[in-house]
Amino acid sequence: MIRVNLLPYRAARIKENIRRQVTIYVLSTVFLILLLGIFPYNPYSYVALNKEIKSLRQDRDDRRKELASYRDTTVKIRTLEKTKADIDVKLGKINELKKIKTGPVRLLDDIATSVPKDKLWLTALKENKGMLVLEGTAMDNETVADFMNRLKDTQSVRAVELVRTKQKAIKELNLNLKNFALKCQTYAFKQEQKAPPKTKKKRRRR
Repeated sequence: MIRVNLLPYRAARIKENIRRQVTIYVLSTVFLILLLGIFPYNPYSYVALNKEIKSLRQDRDDRRKELASYRDTTVKIRTLEKTKADIDVKLGKINELKKIKTGPVRLLDDIATSVPKDKLWLTALKENKGMLVLEGTAMDNETVADFMNRLKDTQSVRAVELVRTKQKAIKELNLNLKNFALKCQTYAFKQEQKAPPKTKKKRRRR
């Protein structure tokens, strides 16, 4: 009877199976790597997704840095705006003080230079809250009209209105003069704003 030892054959077959499985695994891995390398922009590939994630993170970081720089700029702008507002308030107060200081002097100067020489004489001057009343005597009505036009041309007086005129006779000198009164608005006049009338609410009928 012939006996055949099959152990070496079985061992060789097992080794061959293991070698085949290892070869298939290695080839599959290489094929997968090649596939991912050939199609890097495939939206379903791991490489493409990884690149997209890195790109989005970089874009996020860049935008955060840009936003932070804008915040610093916004803070500086707000500080400058506040400083400008404070300066504007101070300049406004200074201008008001200048008007209060120089306004009356300029008003008197404008009135004096508007008086027709040797034809008109002022006897009274009253001013209250920007309303000016002038009283005087003139040679004739034309002189009064000339005085009114001169006042309108100044920067201190506006809206000149004739209130009254009255003839004044001086028998000793055989002269007929004109007493007059004018009402004017000065630079200090401010129109009072009237509050709107209140509307009555209609009651609903039950």
